[in-house]
Amino acid sequence: MHFSPEHPDFELSPYTGLTRKHWIDAGKYILEGVFRHVKTMDDPVLVPRYETEVTYPNSRTPAWKVQAEYYEGLARSFFIAAPLISIEPDIVIDGKKLREYYKDHILRSCTAGDEQYVLSYSDMDKDAEPSFGLHTYQQTVETCAVVIGLVTTKKEIWDTYTKEEKDRIAYFIRDYAQGTTATQNWRLFNMLDLAFLNMMGYEIDKDKMREHAQAILSYYAGEGWYRDGHSFDYYSAWAFQVYAPIWCCWYGYDNEPYIAAEFEKNSNELMKTYDRLFDEKGQVTMWGRSSIYRNAATAPLAANFNLRNPLADPGLARRIASGALLQFFTRDDILYEGAPVLGFYGPFTPMVQGYSCAESPLWLGKAFLCLELPGDHPFWTAVEKNGVWESMERGDVLETVLDGPGLAISDHHDNGTMILRTGKVVKRVGDDNGRWCYAKLSYNSRYPWESDIAGGLSAASYVLRESDIGRTEQINSILWSGKRNDVLYRRALFGFDTSSDLHWTSQIDLADFPVANGLVRADKLRLFHKPVDVYLGSYGFPCPDAVYRIERHSDAQAVIMSGHGSDGKVRHMAMTIWGGWNDLSVEKSHGTSADTGESFIIFAHAYRKKVFSYDPYILISQVITKEGDEGFSDDEIFSIAGISYTDVQQCGGFGPVSIRMKNGREYEVDFAGIEGKLSI
Repeated sequence: MHFSPEHPDFELSPYTGLTRKHWIDAGKYILEGVFRHVKTMDDPVLVPRYETEVTYPNSRTPAWKVQAEYYEGLARSFFIAAPLISIEPDIVIDGKKLREYYKDHILRSCTAGDEQYVLSYSDMDKDAEPSFGLHTYQQTVETCAVVIGLVTTKKEIWDTYTKEEKDRIAYFIRDYAQGTTATQNWRLFNMLDLAFLNMMGYEIDKDKMREHAQAILSYYAGEGWYRDGHSFDYYSAWAFQVYAPIWCCWYGYDNEPYIAAEFEKNSNELMKTYDRLFDEKGQVTMWGRSSIYRNAATAPLAANFNLRNPLADPGLARRIASGALLQFFTRDDILYEGAPVLGFYGPFTPMVQGYSCAESPLWLGKAFLCLELPGDHPFWTAVEKNGVWESMERGDVLETVLDGPGLAISDHHDNGTMILRTGKVVKRVGDDNGRWCYAKLSYNSRYPWESDIAGGLSAASYVLRESDIGRTEQINSILWSGKRNDVLYRRALFGFDTSSDLHWTSQIDLADFPVANGLVRADKLRLFHKPVDVYLGSYGFPCPDAVYRIERHSDAQAVIMSGHGSDGKVRHMAMTIWGGWNDLSVEKSHGTSADTGESFIIFAHAYRKKVFSYDPYILISQVITKEGDEGFSDDEIFSIAGISYTDVQQCGGFGPVSIRMKNGREYEVDFAGIEGKLSI
């Protein structure tokens, strides 16, 4: 049974109807589903599993990580439970008094000899194989959730422990705070652990705190985004831009004012454009790893209010947070026996990573940290706003290009979607999950990415088939060159491996620009091996009842689809091809969509026979989408009025290519100069 808000308030919240009370109800809704599997007050927070091969614990899981599952369930559910306990100290869920449950189980998790002891850092590290002190453990992540909850429930839980019990918990937290951590967003876990200890009167190593903090600052790429490892994704939001503002409040302002000021500036910089990453409904896009955390992507909006000088707009922040909550919580398929599934909507194993367990999706509880803001805070009292969506008119597209993280965000008024184009992507050969999460040509807020269909073809991506050597090549890296004269330039690399010279790597130079309902592509082939068949997939069309037709206009052809989505609404998608392509086809796929069991993908196809032959280089295509009974007009499907090439052969091998649109706009695609501006 999905979450159904009672008595929505459309005066305070004209877009979602949700108020603080509805958020409290939503938190209780999730915890009721989870705690029905906690049979007694002595049992851990464990939920039923349906997937046992990718996620842990499995046959390859070390003993210490089996205990980590207990800690994930406890700590991540505490994200939701802690604010509710603070608001309603005597809250009871499924017959269990939450205050007593978490007080007892947090202590048990730190108590050696208890069956729910999750092992200290020292206990695990003393028996580990020598690795120069580089061991990292999942429990480090969870300590941070625990200390955030303990600060939230200081009066209700922490202050009720005896001194000996406080010391036992503090010793356990200190062990992880001072232990080795992953040198990316994990440093923030150690920082908040140390900050918690300092707040509670325990001595800490301030030099170690400072070392972690300076490293976090060094990951900052600009425009509010931090690089996590070598990637840019929502970890900038739900780790860097949630924990850093909390750290400022707990520790930084008083002890490290310069670093705190930088964190504040970076958070406020994110607030200038972060709202544009959500579509007209406030929906989150399936992109990057750990998409099982879903609406946790909204957490930095509320976290910004931990700062002394926050810039987030409270009415807009709540609108997005509530829109994303409704995106997921109003669907029946996001739960498996009451607990959030390992998927974006329903269960979807292709997107799941091996570091997750059945309880990992409870990290979506970070979105509920907004409940730490008091009831009279502007986050709860301001009237909802919808940001840039309120000022756009028919045909408008707002494009936001962020060179720091290599992201291009386009908000499309006519269909309400947000389309994200990424760069600065490098994934190892064979990392299919990494390709799907990061290296699609674009990500659409209404059309989740799809895994590869049989035969290796892929939605929203190019694929090369080299039949003479029996090889299929996929894009595993995308380099960023930036926007010039309204056109975004990037480069896609196939099977890129730094051990090989770049000239032995097949490449496609990417050039694209937004139109009212989607994107136009004008990409250039840079292939060293032929014969080759080139395929380009549309987004997956998650409408099992879809029907389609083929239309032709002059030298262009299109496939137009219509069907009903999982929400019952009519959807439309069209893919149109111009110069350089040979034909279009449609494939029905099973099990590749995160939204529905069956989906359809349109594929453009071109073939090139000779290596050193001057054939068409520029592949021009368009994918557009729409919802509602009204389909596409001819001018939307065949949006290009004319194409002009520099070379007389009209192949686009050199010089600018001019694309004249029927709406009167003209775009000049010119790849000259992008070579020296490529970046990762």
